[in-house]
Amino acid sequence: MSNPPEAAQAIDDLRQRAEQKLAAERKPPTGKLTDAHKLVHELQVHQIELEMQNEALRESRDTAEMALARAAELFDFAPVAYFILGPGGLIQQTNFRGERLLGCDRLTIAGKSFTHSVPEDYQPAFKQFLETVFASRDPQRCETRLRAGGDTLWVAVEAIAETIAGQPGETCLAAVLDITDRKRGEHALQLAAAVYLALEEAIMVVDADNRIAAVNPAFTRLTGYTAEEAVGQISSLLSSGRQDKAFYQALWDSLKTTGRWQGELWNRRKNGEIYLEYLSISTVYGDHGEVIQRVGMFSDLTEKKQAEETILKQANIDSLTGLPNRRLFLDRLQQAIHKAHRTKHKLALMFLDLDHFKDVNDTLGHDVGDSLLTETAQRLKTCLRETDTLARPGGDEFTIVIGELDGLASVDRVAHGILQSMMAPFQLGAERCYVSFSIGIALYPDDAADLEDLLKKADQAMYSAKHQGRNQFCYFTPAMQEAADSRLRVANDLRGALAGGQFWVAYQPIVKLATGEIHKAEALLRWQHPTRGLVSPAEFVPIAEETGMIIEIGEWIFQQAASQVGTWRAHYYPGFQIGVNKSPVQFHNLGKNHNTWFAYLQRLGLPGECLVVEITEGLLLDSSPAVAEKLFAFRDAGIQVSLDDFGTGYSSLSYLKKFQIDYLKIDQNFVRNMRDDSTDLALCEAIILMAHKLGMKVVAEGVETQEQRDLLLRAGCDYGQGYLFSKPVPADEFEKLLAGVKAGHGK
Repeated sequence: MSNPPEAAQAIDDLRQRAEQKLAAERKPPTGKLTDAHKLVHELQVHQIELEMQNEALRESRDTAEMALARAAELFDFAPVAYFILGPGGLIQQTNFRGERLLGCDRLTIAGKSFTHSVPEDYQPAFKQFLETVFASRDPQRCETRLRAGGDTLWVAVEAIAETIAGQPGETCLAAVLDITDRKRGEHALQLAAAVYLALEEAIMVVDADNRIAAVNPAFTRLTGYTAEEAVGQISSLLSSGRQDKAFYQALWDSLKTTGRWQGELWNRRKNGEIYLEYLSISTVYGDHGEVIQRVGMFSDLTEKKQAEETILKQANIDSLTGLPNRRLFLDRLQQAIHKAHRTKHKLALMFLDLDHFKDVNDTLGHDVGDSLLTETAQRLKTCLRETDTLARPGGDEFTIVIGELDGLASVDRVAHGILQSMMAPFQLGAERCYVSFSIGIALYPDDAADLEDLLKKADQAMYSAKHQGRNQFCYFTPAMQEAADSRLRVANDLRGALAGGQFWVAYQPIVKLATGEIHKAEALLRWQHPTRGLVSPAEFVPIAEETGMIIEIGEWIFQQAASQVGTWRAHYYPGFQIGVNKSPVQFHNLGKNHNTWFAYLQRLGLPGECLVVEITEGLLLDSSPAVAEKLFAFRDAGIQVSLDDFGTGYSSLSYLKKFQIDYLKIDQNFVRNMRDDSTDLALCEAIILMAHKLGMKVVAEGVETQEQRDLLLRAGCDYGQGYLFSKPVPADEFEKLLAGVKAGHGK
């Protein structure tokens, strides 16, 4: 059927032909008139067809208008926010749901940029998303943040470009769905997962058929079974066979009637070792009361039982561990050297030193420390042959003599086995802790030809293992002797460094994240050696602590910081604070108290709150009365206390409250790897929330990128410190920073 213009043209052509035919013959023959009448008839037929076409077009137009009206109604009242966007995200049209989402009248929304409702951090990704939409024929999807009224939501955006002749057009239809609740749920699940993985108690989840469905890392450390080995096995995988049927019958009766059971039982590790655990079981039920899962949490109580046993004291035996003491060890080592000399075999001497054992002794008590040593000795025995000699010369040191060596493979195997055995947690009464070994290894006759030299070389290798990060083993090398000589030179040079004016103090700003203001700084010690140049604090501070020189150096740093804070309070900000690191050695020094600090501040006319003392978590847990007395003295004098590198130790919340800590400094290891929706971010958020609940401010260390700053600010962190703002600089350069910030705020 022709369209109306074409039909009209056909009728006009027929009319013209008829008129021409009639005009050409005034008295046409009958046959000619018949031809003219035929033309007129055709004209009438086409007129009728035209009228029918017009009627059909009217009906089609009415139907199309109704369909358009219904489509517009569906668009306007759709339960999903729809937007028609032009290039660059300009809004051309939206529906009522979109109007409510953005919080503005949809009649005035045309011409506004949808992208402007996206926070700046997310705009680059969203713009890239729109470019992809307009370049593609297929629907595209992204998730982003969106400012909606006074809130910032998570939304999912699904968009598809219009097509003209099969090509993308100038507009796209975007559906926007609020997914904030889903994101919150995901965040909550991430937090729960972080807690699940970080728990020190072993967790085992079994299904209704009593098959293991999931375990946490602590389960692997305690039992030796990896998740891959345990999941799918019956829970009796750990059974030791020590409990009888009546015991398990009572256990199951309790679970069936109350859904819970707790108590002690013996189980078996993967390596066959029997251990006593305290187990608590809870049942998870479905909607209809059916058993879905059971969750067991357990910890090792073996050490507690073993600590009840006493060891007979003998002249050559360590009374605590039952191992050879120093006297017997030296005798056996000498015999082993003689035998190796006769048989032309090699022997290995291992020096083992427990990492951070002093922290355990100081914080948990010497009784707990003794229990730890006893358990450690038992673990070491499982790693050795009967012909090897294991001894405890004293303190937290152990030694091992491995004779008749043909190569180093067996030594490596023993060292790796020891480190692996120490990965399981130590359950010490009500406390649980983790410790590791630093192991030094020297060989006879490769490294030394006599007993004294062999002892010295093994000790140097052990020190090198500690210096390289602990929890590892090192063989002696000639370079270690050079390092020992270097340490001696550093110690000697330190003795004259203070008097020679070689120290200076660098200051690193602590920035208020919400405003960018600098009202705080940390004082950091620097040593400008006359021949070596700038010496790293990591190299000389441990030596200063070991030799006790840190006490005198610490007093000098305090005086420098106090004088400097007085100047900056007078010229830049009346409430300026400087943080001063205080070594645990200074707290334990009985010859010094802090009255001299308070008197010095009074002479300068400065209040106590001008300084912040930065301490470590290990010191916070110190049970020494002298440490507690000095911390309380700081509080009484108005000097605030900051807990440095928080999250790397094992602080107790009760101690945070007891000593009224003012600031928590999040360790840079958490900040460095922080990304949006990362576990590190979740941990930082948890620390910040906890600190604020306890009335403390939070400082994030190691802030190096704008993304880290923004994430911390969003998480509610108070202050940031790191290279994003400034590296540690001398006082005159720091003043330029202060002047710049002051000038900026003045504008």
